[in-house]
Amino acid sequence: MDENAKQRTKVDESLPSTKVTESVLTVQQALEKYLREVAQSRTPLTHRTYRQAVRRFAQMLRERGVPPTTTPASYLCAKWIAWFIEDLHPYAVATEQLYLTALYGFCEQAVAEGWAELNLPAIKRLRQRRTRRAATRLPPFPRDEIERVLEEVDQAAVAPSDDLHARLRLLRDRAFLFTLADTGLRVAEACSLTRGHLDWREGRAIVLGKGNREAVVRFSTRSLRRIRAYLDARAELDGAQGRRLDSLPLFARHDRGAGKRVLALSTRAAQKIVEHWVVATLGQEARGTITPHTFRHYFVTVVLLASGGNIRLAQELARHRSIATTQRYTHLSDDELDRGYREVFE
Repeated sequence: MDENAKQRTKVDESLPSTKVTESVLTVQQALEKYLREVAQSRTPLTHRTYRQAVRRFAQMLRERGVPPTTTPASYLCAKWIAWFIEDLHPYAVATEQLYLTALYGFCEQAVAEGWAELNLPAIKRLRQRRTRRAATRLPPFPRDEIERVLEEVDQAAVAPSDDLHARLRLLRDRAFLFTLADTGLRVAEACSLTRGHLDWREGRAIVLGKGNREAVVRFSTRSLRRIRAYLDARAELDGAQGRRLDSLPLFARHDRGAGKRVLALSTRAAQKIVEHWVVATLGQEARGTITPHTFRHYFVTVVLLASGGNIRLAQELARHRSIATTQRYTHLSDDELDRGYREVFE
């Protein structure tokens, strides 16, 4: 008997002998019910991550000789969680933690719905005891490079063009990059903004952020000025939609696929905008070194620099739940320490 067969036999012997019938909820069906619940209660990005975690869990079960499409959900046990923790070791620590959070949520729903009997505190302890801790890394802060990118797109946007869509792309890219730099918005939050979200008089918007929490985000004068220039150039296109202006996306697609329709910018398209201008400004070797989230790091650190290291202010503006997250940036804002070091060693 080969090793895989032995493994399957061992697993089968450890499972209850209850005969599976068509009326029994399988592991696969339970996972699908869980994902539908996640889709209704979480953001699309969270749902996508949880779906990846669930697929990996189901694949792991198949590899261990437990077919999820025929195994009853009532067989769910702590041993499977231990297997999954072991299976995730080749993954990055952050991915491991996200996937285990997703699976623990599934365990919670399995207990709540009566699909399986589990000792949730024991599973939680198992996860805490056996998972790895992420190494503390300082956030990237290529301040000079980001400001060069902003300068580059600013200059490009003033160049005359007879191609309306090319002109709109330039104005949109400029408005989008300055918005990322000066608001601290996450890329998905920026892409989900509509014209109606922006309060021009107050210079702010209410966004639905991480964890489905509403928050107020302030806009700088320079970002508002560039957004206004973009929307003014888009006025005729917006007016032809037959929809209320406040329902239209703040940042829209201007590609052949969109045509004359005003469609919201996707997060992937937003990532490509950043990549395009990073490469155009800094060269091919800079590809991947600056992402939309790097602009968020830029925002937090600029706030700290300008406020004399006011961590509480930076935490509130960046909407960090924990001040410990904001404290990771303080090492970057201590100009006096830099000057003192150079006075000693230079």
